[in-house]
Amino acid sequence: MRVVALKFENYRNLKNDIITPCEGVNIIYGDNAQGKTNLLEALWMFCGGHSFRASKDNDVVNWYKSIAKLEMKFFGQDRDQKAKITFQSGKKSVEINGVKKKSAASLIEKYCAVVFSPEHLNLVKRGPSERRKFIDSAICREKLQNAVVLSKYNRLLTQRNSLLKDIYKRPSLEETLCIWDEPLIQNGAILVKKRLEYITMLTKKAEEFHKGISKGKEELKIRYISSADIKAEDTVKEIEEKLRNKFESNKKDDIRTGVTNFGPHRDDVEILINNKNAKTFASQGQQRSAVLSLKLAEASVLRERMGEEPVILLDDVLSELDAGRQDFLLNELKGCQVFITCCEKSNKEQLKDGKIFYLKNGEIS
Repeated sequence: MRVVALKFENYRNLKNDIITPCEGVNIIYGDNAQGKTNLLEALWMFCGGHSFRASKDNDVVNWYKSIAKLEMKFFGQDRDQKAKITFQSGKKSVEINGVKKKSAASLIEKYCAVVFSPEHLNLVKRGPSERRKFIDSAICREKLQNAVVLSKYNRLLTQRNSLLKDIYKRPSLEETLCIWDEPLIQNGAILVKKRLEYITMLTKKAEEFHKGISKGKEELKIRYISSADIKAEDTVKEIEEKLRNKFESNKKDDIRTGVTNFGPHRDDVEILINNKNAKTFASQGQQRSAVLSLKLAEASVLRERMGEEPVILLDDVLSELDAGRQDFLLNELKGCQVFITCCEKSNKEQLKDGKIFYLKNGEIS
């Protein structure tokens, strides 16, 4: 998978232009607030039409315009392809190889990328929801059906929680709880199994990347923490039974609190560096290295699952890393197309082979 050309029109602060990146490492260099992250966001949009930043579709349109367009030529699935996204009036339309699609989700499984941005440091710094979101986002980009399962689970969970609040006021409604429990359990079991399968693949690769980034000085471990004592070797049916037992044994507490207290939505992923919890004991540089390792491992898993290398997008990745870790990212990632944003002049000078784009006030040279 590689980007051949990217064209943008009225997209955020970027001046209308086309860029043609190289197949290896591409550095996007410039001062802060010049549009570097906007360019990476434009590349990421083709993964499914959503930004990796918390923003609305209207936000990507230049303030003085009413419509924005992104067009990409890329090589994927052993052929040249084209995709186009148009943003107008808070909505977006998508074309793939000249054919209009019903939704941006059609881009999934056509073009794949992995992105790191400073916000992803929350994987380590914040609570379980950030780590669940990381895993769920990864499995959903692998296969559209996983996104369907996750959506169903979240919808059923919302409906069950709503019923739990009503049961507290009207106890007679308790007998209807089973209507939501069974489909919730079934979708939850599939979701957990997909997470476990993914983490099994992710763990080994993340360990290898972290050894490379840290020059063998640190060991990274990833562990799935289940709220229902589910193990990696459990089958979907066995997971269903464990969830069923957990729901039944905690039904009174759920009714009392008005929420579902156990299940996949309460699970966590523990990140350890040298057998110590990274959130509590790791330095800023170590935390950044751990998240980078997870992201590079995510790319490696995607390659195995989809049969081709995803594009790697690294936003402001080099700050707080020492020279050795920077060199690994700039010069040791082989066989894949990489885009890296940076501000420091010394960063771009470390690049041994690749292409450099200079960005100032939204204009690229």
